[in-house]
Amino acid sequence: MATYFFRILITFFVFIFIIPAVTAQKTLESKPPENAIMLFDGSRKMLDEKWTYWKGPRFAGTLPIKWIITNDPVEPGTVVNSHDTTAGEGEYGVADIVTKESFRDFRLHVEFLVAEKGGNSGVYLQNRYEIQIFDGDSTVHGMGAVINEAAAVYAVYKGIGKWNTYDIMFRAARFGKGVRTEKARVTLYFNGIKVHDDQPIEQVWGGKNSGIDGGGPITDSPGGIKLQAEGHNVLFKNIWIRKLNIKRRNISF
Repeated sequence: MATYFFRILITFFVFIFIIPAVTAQKTLESKPPENAIMLFDGSRKMLDEKWTYWKGPRFAGTLPIKWIITNDPVEPGTVVNSHDTTAGEGEYGVADIVTKESFRDFRLHVEFLVAEKGGNSGVYLQNRYEIQIFDGDSTVHGMGAVINEAAAVYAVYKGIGKWNTYDIMFRAARFGKGVRTEKARVTLYFNGIKVHDDQPIEQVWGGKNSGIDGGGPITDSPGGIKLQAEGHNVLFKNIWIRKLNIKRRNISF
């Protein structure tokens, strides 16, 4: 009986004190700090100003970007839809968009909504490492995963037609004399819940059509934030980034 009571007490403590504290840290419509850069505010102007197509080996699009600015289906305002007809169905690398500015270490906020069953996209850090967006998949290739390396807690995902948030702290790989000495590392809050904590990233997955260094060794160059077009209706809004210089390896926040 004492053990049972103790377990109930601990559960109560976690739900009343710990989970609300974590969830409250990062929420929808999170405003960028003063020293952050707004990457997408829902406008066509900012889409064209801050983003372009990634011209990888499979690239088949033409500027201007064909992703469509549309009304937010949930809240007032406008958003961008990743459905680019150039991409067909599942042809990543054909019409992906990437920021014109490159980054090394950073804190990133992204809001996304999957509009259909099986909706697929992705957020690429440095145009290398993918944080997956994939409705219906809870594996290392599914929603919130550090692609092919660490699966997220799928239960955190709010589901089709609802806005979700990724809040990411990223530390780029470190090099000495051209050789990687430390792997890239990422901490991810998914809808306010920490699902990856200082997770090392081994490699770039998906081959040469995926992003910088795809199909080869990691190099010491900064890269942009990339959003993937796979022919699905995945919406994005309120994307901002803060440049950092993370000295220590443990990047929890």
